[in-house]
Amino acid sequence: MDADLYDGDEYADEHAEHEPEPEPTLRVLIYSDDRTTRRQVMTALGRRPAADLPALEYVEVATEPMVIRLVDSTKFDLLILDGEAVPAGGMGVCRQLKDEIYHCPPILVIVGRPQDAWLATWSRADGVSAHPIDAIALPDVVARLLRKRVAVATV
Repeated sequence: MDADLYDGDEYADEHAEHEPEPEPTLRVLIYSDDRTTRRQVMTALGRRPAADLPALEYVEVATEPMVIRLVDSTKFDLLILDGEAVPAGGMGVCRQLKDEIYHCPPILVIVGRPQDAWLATWSRADGVSAHPIDAIALPDVVARLLRKRVAVATV
């Protein structure tokens, strides 16, 4: 090819492999000592809790020390903490994170029963859902929290 006839940008545009942009995702940490509870949460939320939100990427955690370590070192868009986890319940972990992590991501606490939702206010949770996992209510709360997070991130 003659160098005088070659326009690098045009050639690159015509012959570049057009790979799709990677789909944005929202990273969600799910803490429970019970793997069944973690599975139920992920099943209820699915790939995305609402059509207007990016896909979710899940990080499952079974111990409180690992929650603290990961939240301290990794960017999460939402934390979902099981209030019934043993030995460290999600409400206590939530309060600790809110006290210790600068710009802590929103936290949803899953309480043992709907009547315990008032306890989540003590923990400073941003959202509450109850056991058993409700596949309609949980995605609604998660979508509300993530929409706020996405709106703040785009400003």
